[in-house]
Amino acid sequence: MTAQDPFNAHKIAVAPMMDWTDRHCRAFHRLLAPGAMLYSEMVTADAIIHGQRERLLGGAHVVAGDTRVVLQLGGSDPDRLAEAIHLAEPWGYAEYNLNVGCPSDRVQSGRFGACLMAEPELVARCIEAMITAAGDKPVTVKCRIGIDDMDPEEGLNRFAETVAGAGVRHFIIHARKAWLNGLSPKENRSIPPLDYDRVARLRDDFPHLGISINGGIATVEDAAAMADDFTGVMIGRAAYQHPYTLARMAAAIHGHDTKDRFETARAMADYAATAMADGTRLIAITRHMLGLMAGLPGARGWRRTLSEEARPDTASPELILHATDAVEAAVNSRTLAA
Repeated sequence: MTAQDPFNAHKIAVAPMMDWTDRHCRAFHRLLAPGAMLYSEMVTADAIIHGQRERLLGGAHVVAGDTRVVLQLGGSDPDRLAEAIHLAEPWGYAEYNLNVGCPSDRVQSGRFGACLMAEPELVARCIEAMITAAGDKPVTVKCRIGIDDMDPEEGLNRFAETVAGAGVRHFIIHARKAWLNGLSPKENRSIPPLDYDRVARLRDDFPHLGISINGGIATVEDAAAMADDFTGVMIGRAAYQHPYTLARMAAAIHGHDTKDRFETARAMADYAATAMADGTRLIAITRHMLGLMAGLPGARGWRRTLSEEARPDTASPELILHATDAVEAAVNSRTLAA
């Protein structure tokens, strides 16, 4: 980052996704996208205060010296959010993000997530406390363009203005409404229509703020174009389900060569060996890698090996190497035949 472009590190980010973006997923994504901002799964403030912090917060640095991992927090109590940041500091996260976008039942019942868009003054108080606790580390907000019957024009602008008044300088906007009454969390990821133009109008109305865009960005071309138009792009399901697309997006946006799939897979075998020495099961790592070989000869066998044969407690990192060799051999065989 530079003084002229303080948000450069956010040109491409991988969205926080519950049950998906754990430390092993982040290790995988870091290999594919060396310069991307990576996010933790959302962790509630109460979980950090009362729970097993090493399990919840460990893995901030997926590689030595990594300065691009963000801890996303859930909560609506300013004092507890501040305490959670103080407790999380030893793990060395680069930034803190407040979740005001998740429509999950689990977050509505706890009065955090997207339902907080209806309470911008409360969010502002949370942000003030978080910024004080975070010191010189940035605090950001991830939200939707609105919820339920909220007017996405007036409502989103009022939300942004109020929360920015508390000190936030960077918003990540999922370009859909969240319908908390009537749609399931899964339906909320696809049924509400995308409105990229609304996010663009917010960017234009608040030119002093960083505005990143999220939601439905699935192609390299779209990601690169939006990274030019906004502070940055945040990639969600496409990064997880089609991880090599993430590698191509990162290469296009940051201007480096696309990471090699086979080298990435073999590097993950090395990572697995280290992680498994601490008691991690292989399946906890390989479940994030199933889509890496999509589109190549042998991809079906790769998925089957990493999803089925990695389950036994006796499975070792050698399984990743054998599966990688099998796909590479299938690719070479087709190339020779052509």
